[in-house]
Amino acid sequence: MVEKKVILVTGGAGFIGSFLCGELLKEGHRVICIDNFSTGHVRNIDPYLRHPDFQFLRLDINKPFNLETFPELEPFKVKFYGVQEIYHLATPTSIKHFDRFRAGTLLSNSIGTRNILDIAVKYKAKILLGSSSVVYGSRTAEKKMFREDDRGIVDHLTPRACYDEGKRFAETMFFTYEGIYEIDAKIARIFRTYGPRMPLFDGHQIPDFVLNALNGEDIVINGTEEFKTSMVYVTDVVDALIRIMKAPKGIGPVNVGSDVDMKLADVANKIIEMSDSGSNVVFEDQLLFLTEIGLPDVTKAKERLHWMPVVRLEDGLQKTIDYIRANKILLTDGA
Repeated sequence: MVEKKVILVTGGAGFIGSFLCGELLKEGHRVICIDNFSTGHVRNIDPYLRHPDFQFLRLDINKPFNLETFPELEPFKVKFYGVQEIYHLATPTSIKHFDRFRAGTLLSNSIGTRNILDIAVKYKAKILLGSSSVVYGSRTAEKKMFREDDRGIVDHLTPRACYDEGKRFAETMFFTYEGIYEIDAKIARIFRTYGPRMPLFDGHQIPDFVLNALNGEDIVINGTEEFKTSMVYVTDVVDALIRIMKAPKGIGPVNVGSDVDMKLADVANKIIEMSDSGSNVVFEDQLLFLTEIGLPDVTKAKERLHWMPVVRLEDGLQKTIDYIRANKILLTDGA
């Protein structure tokens, strides 16, 4: 009998992945974290590196690997007990510098995903894909809220298609593997998320807003005054991912996000107020990888998983402000 689950988290040193690793450790599981630090960072997992049930492997998932060949995993006895669950979150998520990672993004959503699915087949492990709201395409005047059964429209011949179409293809791979190999494959469509550990200077807006407010500098919004979005706090997302993993087989894709629409300028002004800052909000050209995504219809998550976002925007922003204020030198030194 396996006393503890052995759980693999790809992209575990990333923003969402690192919070997921921490929560799984709290639940008493053994966690194997894989990351190549393309957009993740070792500081995100530093609190866990000395935990006896945590092991980090610096790997590129686009190259096949065998977990049973790593001596550092011997305490987990993977060869005998296998892996029970896999959270597949590994995909570069740079906004300002996404062009640098286009090839890696394309491959991680295809070859890398295949490699991780093959591990799930080998160990008959439950596996969850961290997909994205981008599979629905951008919001329109006629359509701003999306259900899981809505069909998205994505231009597959644009620079950002390596991510957008890549996520759609990754979902197809999960669906196909589930049908062929009868594994329990789940899909979480994650909408715009915020919180501590988001990378700075990369177009993610919220962490840069906070840093600029703390420094008394202009807060730059890449878009117009009418740019709207929804935002869900990272711990709510982690809670949803774990609930989806525990859900019965065949639940299908599940939206994970906030269905509250808000202007990004209002969020920026709230950060200024909460930081007691004298910063001003200014507007610049929109970034290719920062678009007005739609809102998630989270009825399925509420009814099937008894989940809904519980962290208020003010509380989530305060945690983010506190984190960046406390770690400002570390975060900006060589960032």
